[in-house]
Amino acid sequence: MNTIASVRADLYRIPLPVTLSDSTHGTLTHFELVTARVTDSAGGDGCGYTYTVGANGRAIAATIAHDLAPGLVGERADLIEAVWQKMWWRLHYGGRGGAATMAIAAIDIALWDLKARGFGVPLWTLLGGFDARVPCYAGGIDLWFTEEALLAQTDANLAKGFRAIKMKVGRPRLSEDVARVAAMRAHLGADFPLMVDANMRWSADEAIRAARALAPLQPVWLEEPTIPDDIAGHARIVRDGGLPVATGENFHTLSEFQNMIAAGGVTFPEPDVTVVGGVTGFMKVARLAEAANLPVTSHGAHDITVHCLAACPNRSYLEAHGFGLDQYIAHPLAIAEGCAVAPDRPGHGVEFDWKGLEALRV
Repeated sequence: MNTIASVRADLYRIPLPVTLSDSTHGTLTHFELVTARVTDSAGGDGCGYTYTVGANGRAIAATIAHDLAPGLVGERADLIEAVWQKMWWRLHYGGRGGAATMAIAAIDIALWDLKARGFGVPLWTLLGGFDARVPCYAGGIDLWFTEEALLAQTDANLAKGFRAIKMKVGRPRLSEDVARVAAMRAHLGADFPLMVDANMRWSADEAIRAARALAPLQPVWLEEPTIPDDIAGHARIVRDGGLPVATGENFHTLSEFQNMIAAGGVTFPEPDVTVVGGVTGFMKVARLAEAANLPVTSHGAHDITVHCLAACPNRSYLEAHGFGLDQYIAHPLAIAEGCAVAPDRPGHGVEFDWKGLEALRV
């Protein structure tokens, strides 16, 4: 059986074409891309990645290169769960989140890519396969956009084929949020799927007040209304706010999702494949959500996540993230009539422009 021959980590600082903004991370001018490239003893290769909103990328890359890679050489490349467990327990004492699970995610994604490429099949079919067409929304990072810029961005996304939109809320005055969401609702029409995302801005009581104020505008969900640690607060928001709640992009473990689901604090579990330990972690969360009769959505890394959701009968919407890698990959995510289409290329199908990225290496 083929074994892991090498694991390589690289860190890049990627400028954003448009300055982005939300209620907690502030103004975003760039993001960090951390890649993991795995080769096996037969010469096969796979690539994975994770990202940050501008900080901590060095820690993730160092974790891959110095703490994980040396101990993985010689392990069977096809036994992904076994490799995942080895990585998890290697980092457990100093990890259980943060850079640890993000480093695990990059390697895990690379191993799934390697395995699917070895079989000559697209990743979503290797994961079980359900439907290559996944409902998709454009995730705006636009809290401080003018109303004119917000609507112009929306029109551009509609022209690209999106049939669902997410916008940011969490301005200092709730009245401003309500006015901006009302303008979007008027622009899009009564039945158009519109999500709102607070990026953990509020306390539970503030979130309940905001949810009640926004409820007449009928958002599909209110995302991350408060900090991910406040499980009881989330349960109160779901119970008393009058809106479905999406959360989980800042969860790093299956147990965090289990605890939130058990408490009734989430309507749309929202794992990020690059945060929750890769494809392995994402699919465990998706199956957990299915067992709880909940629809699973996603955050970030849409080029990988489209494969995960294409294998899930309980998928809801894929987020097409604002940190797109389109200019650095050969085949950007295809959008058609409101759906993202999982590619039929072997593996996950993400082919980086390594020469183009070289100038951005940190």
